[in-house]
Amino acid sequence: MARVAVIILNWNGRHLLGEYLPSVIRNTNPALGRVVVADNCSTDDSLALLADGFPDVDVIRFSENYGFAGGYNRAIAQVEEEYVVLLNSDVEVAPGWLEPMVALLDGDSGLAAVQPKVLAWKEKKRFEYAGACGGYIDKWGFPFCRGRILDTTEKDEGQYDDVAEVFWCTGAALCIRRDVYLTCGGLDERFFAHMEEIDLCWRLRNRGYTLKVEPESVVYHLGGGSLPMNHPRKLFLNYRNNLLMMYKNLDAANWRRVMWWRRLLDSAAFALFLLKGQWANARSVWKAYRAFRKLKKEYTEGTGNRKDKCIYKKSIVYAYFIRKMRRFSDLQQGWR
Repeated sequence: MARVAVIILNWNGRHLLGEYLPSVIRNTNPALGRVVVADNCSTDDSLALLADGFPDVDVIRFSENYGFAGGYNRAIAQVEEEYVVLLNSDVEVAPGWLEPMVALLDGDSGLAAVQPKVLAWKEKKRFEYAGACGGYIDKWGFPFCRGRILDTTEKDEGQYDDVAEVFWCTGAALCIRRDVYLTCGGLDERFFAHMEEIDLCWRLRNRGYTLKVEPESVVYHLGGGSLPMNHPRKLFLNYRNNLLMMYKNLDAANWRRVMWWRRLLDSAAFALFLLKGQWANARSVWKAYRAFRKLKKEYTEGTGNRKDKCIYKKSIVYAYFIRKMRRFSDLQQGWR
């Protein structure tokens, strides 16, 4: 049996499967990895495409659409391989993409998950927004990456080609130990979309596991297939889930300290949206706080603090907008 289940979650993504699945099959050694498509009750002809065009790909069929988190949780529970890769359906993989990540996991029992270098499919010399070369957060909970700060991505010039410990690994191409994934509860299905992988990685780090990026492994992500940047729905989910993630993972004292500043920063964002006449975006921030207050009753406060060495001890928003730092390598101070 292969050691890795490469799981691609699909929902009405026939065109994506036709475009990207061939590279996954071609560049995944069958002695190491088994390619699995988990279908979230598609109503297009995805299943017919798989049966006719990719008969050797294993298919898990769900009777309803469980969403991103629910679909992966159920699919991972059904496979038996030692490692699993959560791979987006809009990802092209380079030759030899899987072996370096598996080797890294094999060599360190305390390592829970690894991500590859994620480049943009449309501009293959530039890092892609969703993960780039490994993820981090700042002291107020704002995520960023090696190769991507806020909405600015860098050109890949080999500047981040070293293996590095990271705070979070991208959900677009996440290689993780199956037993650890299941023990930690997998992705939080209540998030619906956005930041589920950061929440999962934070829970892993609170349990003492490490996470890394292996740049020798390379994938190309199309990205932006669901909602465009600054779409009101995406803003709502990002604000709400970010607050939930911090509440779940920080202890009470750190949570109160962070929340005081977050209210201030998010109020400034709310006011800026109003000044620009972006009423829908301003409403999304307000709705996110209201939804957070309602949903947080389902959780207990976490046990983590902000002393994690992969948490940037300063404000990435201040660094970006005030100090004009656009590259991860500019952030030389603020990690201790």
